[in-house]
Amino acid sequence: MTAVLDRLAEQEGWRIENTAARVHYDGGGDRYSIEYYEPSDCVIYWKVAPDGDIAVPVGRNTVPTPLRERIRQDLAAADIDPEIERRSL
Repeated sequence: MTAVLDRLAEQEGWRIENTAARVHYDGGGDRYSIEYYEPSDCVIYWKVAPDGDIAVPVGRNTVPTPLRERIRQDLAAADIDPEIERRSL
């Protein structure tokens, strides 16, 4: 694990897996898995099926604004440029 991922893991709900960090979010009937990949310095949003068996990547414009704001706050608290959350893949 790197110092960057260590700092992100200190934020509520974040877990580290190899060179990535993941957090899960349930709200308004929707479930998301959010991943930060350190090697490419990017964030990917996944929408999780109600049964939890399938997740598909989704565009940022489909993700609730409060969730995107929370992710940017978590990134900033971990000394990661929060603007990377807006980066297109």
